[in-house]
Amino acid sequence: MQKPSLTIVRRLKAPPQKVYAAWTRPELMARWWGPDAGPVLSAEADPRVGGRFRVVFQTLDGETHDCRGEYQEVEADRKLVFTWQWVTLPERRSLVTITFRPVDEGTEMNFTHSQFFDEAARDGHDAGWKGAFEKLDALIAELGGTGV
Repeated sequence: MQKPSLTIVRRLKAPPQKVYAAWTRPELMARWWGPDAGPVLSAEADPRVGGRFRVVFQTLDGETHDCRGEYQEVEADRKLVFTWQWVTLPERRSLVTITFRPVDEGTEMNFTHSQFFDEAARDGHDAGWKGAFEKLDALIAELGGTGV
């Protein structure tokens, strides 16, 4: 039986290196991670095969969330693959794959989160990622289309 997954495709008005940086530079991750306007409390990233990331954020309801994972594939400005798990549910490991493709207007980001425990977990993450990606769009717009 195949486990649930979700795919989200977004177009961002910035080159792939800028979008990739938003996923791999802690100071940028801290500006968009999480489903709502709650703060990111800490962000760490070591984007190399075998390296790890960790982000701790708080949602507007006051709940603190701690997610972490290990990078499985890293192709600068092109692709990231990493495991995903919540510190409170370490047995529920899933997988995130992101590709960054240059297009005329900037970057097409193809995001797939797979191997969810169940459909409820997938649906919760779908809502959470969509909220985070709204903030990612705003960050990219704020940074402008060139440089990081």
